[in-house]
Amino acid sequence: MKKLCFLLFVCCSISAYAQKQDYPIQPLAFTQVKLADHFWASRIETNRTVTIPASFERCKSTGRIKNFEMAAEGKGKFCTTYPFDDTDIYKTIEGASYSLAVHPDKQLDAYLDSLITVVGKAQEADGYLYTSRTIDPLHPGDWAGPERWVRESENSHELYNAGHMYEGAAAHFMATGKHNFLNIALKNADLLVQTFGPGKRAVAPGHEIVEMGLVRLYRITGKKEYLDLAKFFIDQRGKKAYNKKSKNVWENGTYYQDDKPVINQDEAEGHAVRAMYLYAGMADVAALTGDKEYLAAIDKIWDNMVGKKMYVQGSIGAVGDGERFGANYELPNATAYNETCAAIGSVFWNQRMFLLHGDSKYIDVLEKVLYNGLISGVGLDGKSFFYTNAMQIQDHFTHPDIERERSGWFVCSCCPTNVARLIPSIPGYIYAQNGKDVFVNLFISGTGSLKVNNKALQITQQNNYPWDGGLAFIINPASAMEMNLKIRIPGWAQNQAVPSDLYSYQQPLNKKVEIKVNGKPVEYQLEHGYAVISKKWKKGDKVEMTLPMDVQRVMASEKLPDDAGRVALQRGPLMYAAEWTDNGGKAANIIIPKNTAFTSHYEAGLLNGVTVLKAEVKAINVDTAKQTVSTESKTLTAIPYYAWANRGKGEMMVWFPEEVKFVDIISR
Repeated sequence: MKKLCFLLFVCCSISAYAQKQDYPIQPLAFTQVKLADHFWASRIETNRTVTIPASFERCKSTGRIKNFEMAAEGKGKFCTTYPFDDTDIYKTIEGASYSLAVHPDKQLDAYLDSLITVVGKAQEADGYLYTSRTIDPLHPGDWAGPERWVRESENSHELYNAGHMYEGAAAHFMATGKHNFLNIALKNADLLVQTFGPGKRAVAPGHEIVEMGLVRLYRITGKKEYLDLAKFFIDQRGKKAYNKKSKNVWENGTYYQDDKPVINQDEAEGHAVRAMYLYAGMADVAALTGDKEYLAAIDKIWDNMVGKKMYVQGSIGAVGDGERFGANYELPNATAYNETCAAIGSVFWNQRMFLLHGDSKYIDVLEKVLYNGLISGVGLDGKSFFYTNAMQIQDHFTHPDIERERSGWFVCSCCPTNVARLIPSIPGYIYAQNGKDVFVNLFISGTGSLKVNNKALQITQQNNYPWDGGLAFIINPASAMEMNLKIRIPGWAQNQAVPSDLYSYQQPLNKKVEIKVNGKPVEYQLEHGYAVISKKWKKGDKVEMTLPMDVQRVMASEKLPDDAGRVALQRGPLMYAAEWTDNGGKAANIIIPKNTAFTSHYEAGLLNGVTVLKAEVKAINVDTAKQTVSTESKTLTAIPYYAWANRGKGEMMVWFPEEVKFVDIISR
């Protein structure tokens, strides 16, 4: 019965109750997809058996759970560092709930109930839930402010905590059918409705996500006040007086995406995670209200981010001072920040942009992020993490923002718990539907179960992606049906490194992707990046497609000076890196001359199984004894970027010079 409740809710989660307007395209719920691949299924299982249990244990050992216990008693001293530490429990509950939905576990189910009881006891009578204040209201932390909400626009994170609570509570309700956590969230949301809105208190939330959370509660309850409040919060941006002449991002409001009303914003700005959650929230509200000004704004902002502010492996948020976007084309390699949470937020936003527009370019970016700059944030062991994701590591250079190896936990541990909630939901990004149009967005072996015109349909993918470009799709309708099958032809397979001119291939790729149906080549229309095959489908129909897996040399726009004269390596959706352990102890000395020929082969025993690239290249050799510098020939080995730093710390490079023009003499 619980599973039935979950499935029923998910199927209508994007168009709940009497809602008439919503995303024109609906995603297929992850519970309706059963994976049979190695790449993602193994990661989801590691997340279930390692990441989530480790996250709960670290929430306990670091005092995060104790904070709730002390808040319930109304005595003690807040024992962690940040007031948003509450959210690590909410996010882990969310990830655990997703896991429960497809992998029942009575012990985990009972543990979640016990933890939710602790959370509920910490809630104040009117619904307020914020342990940093409730433990000792007379002496809250500095970030909390002396009274409720007074520092919300800055650092209190009261509404941020609420947003993650709503997300976790919705997930738990969906997975179990239980109302225990949902009731806590609804009580808090009702407090927000009573407190904020026209004629009441007004604030632009300092760290966005409450907007997304309120929309999620609206989808469950149909209570329009939640949707209205989400829009109210978004519309408060740009009303606070800042020093518009200042270049300081905190003083001029850009750090908070608060320098101007959202409908007038056209650039990805400020704290990257906050920005992603804002833009995702705007997409949600736009879908539900038809707000065309929101749509116009996020379209422009997306173009700006992908065209001027995104790294070649999909990461965003280049500047460590404020974990934020820099200026246009400010994408340094040596000090790249690239927070893992920002990559996760980018996935959320790009999925929503696709649901709005049906264009494959959004999934192209989503895929690039997923396979590169996001999963690099978690080690293959499932319990070590990068907060930031470097673009290069050099022995002779250090910087406070550089992480040379992953850590088990952080004082600010938003990224590990965000990973825990994202990974189990990945099957929900594979398929989507708009009436008779069925979209295949990601290529992951397994079976998706849909309904087209109330008729059951199963699509089974068979592939070895991302290592092999051969893709097969078995179409199994309950009975013959008319359907428009829309299979994404990735931009990377169509001469497009990214959907902008920020990066491009050095040598054009001129291979048309061939598609066969039941063994016979077919002509297809390409619409917004999708191969459209329209026919009356019958049980057992087989579609085959082969994507080119050539090694591509990627060049950056001339507007990115750090990458001038350099190339990055791409094969399929994966970006590659050279790591010290495969290349004689160094990686920063490698030169890849033009016309270098690459070979690729799969190594099952390396890094849980990866395809490696090899080539004969040049390397700079410094003989410290003789004080000589020379170049030598050597064999380059490159591994997928996501897999670096799983074998100890040392040099790593993504961008490689094609020739030596100058030499910087470094004596330290």
